[in-house]
Amino acid sequence: MAAWMRCYAYCLFGVTLSLGAFSHGYASQWPTKPIKLVVPYTAGGGTDILARMIGRRLSEALGVPVVIENRPGSDGSIGTEAVAKAAPDGYTLLIDGSSQAFNVALGKKLGYDSARDLAPIVQTANQQVLLMVNAKLPIANVQELIAYARANPGKLSYGASSNANVLPMELFKIMSATDIVHVPYKGAGPMLNDLLGGQIEISMSGAAAPLPHVRAGSLRVLGIGDDKRASTLPEFPTISESGLPGFQTVQWSGMFAPAGTSPSIIERINYEVVEILKDPVFRQQMMAAGFDVVQGDQSPEHWRALIAAEVTKWKNIARQAKLQSE
Repeated sequence: MAAWMRCYAYCLFGVTLSLGAFSHGYASQWPTKPIKLVVPYTAGGGTDILARMIGRRLSEALGVPVVIENRPGSDGSIGTEAVAKAAPDGYTLLIDGSSQAFNVALGKKLGYDSARDLAPIVQTANQQVLLMVNAKLPIANVQELIAYARANPGKLSYGASSNANVLPMELFKIMSATDIVHVPYKGAGPMLNDLLGGQIEISMSGAAAPLPHVRAGSLRVLGIGDDKRASTLPEFPTISESGLPGFQTVQWSGMFAPAGTSPSIIERINYEVVEILKDPVFRQQMMAAGFDVVQGDQSPEHWRALIAAEVTKWKNIARQAKLQSE
């Protein structure tokens, strides 16, 4: 090897070592102050419940406070944009779920590009989607709901606090050939209040927020969205087995950082969250709250691929339902 080539190789190796040392050193100094975990929805919804559960444990693992900040609005896009534009220093993180795919699938005009401006960290949970009615409504199962809706087009209404609730219900309408009116809400709390009060008759949303009302007998679950019965909610049949074969949807959630965040910080957060999710006590707490524990690959790369696949799936459904923005 020529002398200049040896010199170049040694210099390049030295620079690589220096950069690696810098990255490791930066990560070893992090965190030194509180971390803000943004929930892009109102307090009390499924994402908020999960964020507070994980935030407490992550604070213990990292030795600094993890502060939950609710920044609701525009189907999660206001809080997401705040994180996408934050400094990529590991002190501002996002926890969100299916809306990250649904907003893109609907062609929603956003002040950010999720694929470009957010760095996936880890998938945190799946949440069963419940098809629910007010318990006073004389409808006991999916087949009865479909029959009633077909006989009374436009007479029933469903509430949705985000696109993560809208698209699954629109899929139900497409597959069942029914006309059910969409009533939008700004948060899961107000939507549940109206469902309990009878102002709306139906909702299809994540299990965590409504589950206490289901267990109290105020809401009736007609079916869950997954294509197999859930170990967390074994008493409820699937929508697919109850009269709508082939129906399948779950809500998923996970954590993100602003793009450009040090890979070593992302790896550290991923490691700590995965360790939290492995803890048997925490897993039981999650299941009791209505969340399914994530199985298999929990790498940032897997999380990114899952979101991309969901965007493709729901784009097609949004097109069929004629919901895409021009």
